[in-house]
Order: sequence, then C-alpha cells, then structure tokens
Amino acid sequence: MNRYATIRGSGIYIPTEEHPNEEFRRRFDPEAIDKMEAATGIKTRFYAPADWAASDLAVEAGRAALASARVAPEEIDLVILGTDTPDYLTPATSVVVQHKMGLKRAGTFDIGCACASFPTGLTVAAGIIATQPQIRNILVVGVYLMHKLADLYKDPVSFYYGDGAGAVVVTAGSEPGFVSGVYQADGSYAKCWGIYAGGTAEPATHEAVEAGRTQVRFIEKFPSSVNREGWPRMVREAAKNGGFRLEEIDHLIFTQVRSKTIDEVMEDLGLPGGKAHKIMDKWGYMGSACLPIAFHDAVAQKKIKGGDLVLFVGSGVGYNQCTAAMRLPKEYGRSR
Repeated sequence: MNRYATIRGSGIYIPTEEHPNEEFRRRFDPEAIDKMEAATGIKTRFYAPADWAASDLAVEAGRAALASARVAPEEIDLVILGTDTPDYLTPATSVVVQHKMGLKRAGTFDIGCACASFPTGLTVAAGIIATQPQIRNILVVGVYLMHKLADLYKDPVSFYYGDGAGAVVVTAGSEPGFVSGVYQADGSYAKCWGIYAGGTAEPATHEAVEAGRTQVRFIEKFPSSVNREGWPRMVREAAKNGGFRLEEIDHLIFTQVRSKTIDEVMEDLGLPGGKAHKIMDKWGYMGSACLPIAFHDAVAQKKIKGGDLVLFVGSGVGYNQCTAAMRLPKEYGRSR
C-alpha cells in the first residue's frame, strides 16, 4: 500500500506584547514608515518576552499542533524545525524543542532556508514518510524571533519583524496529501540581507559586536523580480509536476512580507485575490513562521477546508525559494 503524507493538525503561538506602527513613526522618519506600511500592509507586530528564546515560541505552537491533530507526544517520530533565528549556532534548536516538549521518541533536525524553511520542511517530511515506514508522525515547525537580533532603535528595517511560531503535524495516510514540490535559489544574493558575524566567515569579536555585524542587516535591495517573477514560476511548475491546473488551486499561502507583491502574483496567475490569505496586517512579518501561521489562521476563518488543494510558497534571504503543494484530508478541520 502506498503511504502519503498529509497535514493532520496545526497550531500557532503569537506573543502578547504589541508594538504598533505608531512606535516606529516616533522612532524613525514617519514618511518612510508610511511608505513601508502602504507597501507591506503591516500595521503592528508582537514581541516575545526578553527571556524567551525561539524554542520557547516553537514549543507553544508545537503543543497546539499536537492537540489539534490529537497526537500524543510519544507518537511523534521526528521534529523538523525551520528558522533563521535559532537559540544557538549549535546545537540545533529542534533538539531543544524535542526536550522541552517531552518528545522522547523523536529524532530532530533543523532546516536553515530562512523564510523558505517551512515549505522545504513539508517536502522533506513528505519524502521521509513515503520512503521510511517506521516514521508515521512528523512535527514541522517554523519559528521567528528576529526582533532580538535586530537594532530596534537605529535600523528602520526593524519595522518588519514580528515574533511568532507555527507548526503542523504531518502524518502517514492512505490518501494522497503531498502533491509536488519546487525549489529554486540564487546564492549571488547571499550578501543582501543577513547576520554576517558570529559564524565561521567572521567569528564574533568585540569589533564585530561594536559595529553591529552580529545583528541582522539589510545591505542591498533584492530586485522585485525575485518574488514577483519567482513565485508565479514556481506555482506553475508545481502545477505541471503535480498534474493539476492553476484553477484547481483552492488557496495559496505566500511569505507574508509585502501585500502588493501577493496581489501582483495572483493577477499574474489569473486567480482571485481571495485565494491568498494575508496576516501581515495583524502580526507583521514573521519569517520562517509566517506560512504555517497564515495557514492556521485561514483554516480558523474557514477559508481553507477539508479536501482543499493548498500551495505553500516561501521565499527566504540568500535567496532560497520553495513551493509545496498539499491536499488536505476531506475531514480536515472538522470538530477541532
């Protein structure tokens, strides 16, 4: 019998400490903030407590996903965690989450594709379930805690960053769930946006810390074509590889960074804008976490339902891009 990977449940965690755009207008040039708000759709964001690490957010979302899926901690076989705001350079944040959640049977690993990590994790989870019969339940987590790695009072790009975590339980089933995946990347953009000291290229030194190189920095703009052209190209390739037509897509979940780009991409694809759920107005840009959070929110609002074909389309600095096409079980979301 064929084994298919399907999403069985989801969960999210948003911190409670709110920081609306008005704070940034007082801190930076109000006109510049107005322009960023108009382009992105971001109106506010939430920060985790000062003594929290990314793993703490991930644990809350993971517990909610297990409850949604009605899966016990001892039933989780593997944890795949995507983030570019890890607890440490090493060890992996996923192993910290495994311990905090009491997932004693689970193996773990991290995926470091920035905001493309979550759809990448979905495709990896699907492949593992399809080929390794001993693996039945995988917890896939996306988490973001970039505000702690940013210069909140000197760098206006900190406007973007909101904290949060989202998770899904991917489980083995007899009905097709995962349909297709697409990957693309261009490492020539690796120096555009990142944290450039603290690794082996430049270890953290007093000089690096003083210069702010251990904090996230936006160095050079990406061309608009990275997402504006890259996302429709990936969606069309996913449809071709998966044997479905664009009009059969029920919903698309894009990286939640720029509302106008999502509108332009949906127009390019010839699909109604209502098929692309947006959350940046409520919670800001949450990097690796924004796709699972947007998915969970769309399910909660009954925009996504059982049997729907959902495409997760992610872009991360570097850059990395990935699309994962998933069909939900027909009973998904009922009585949750």
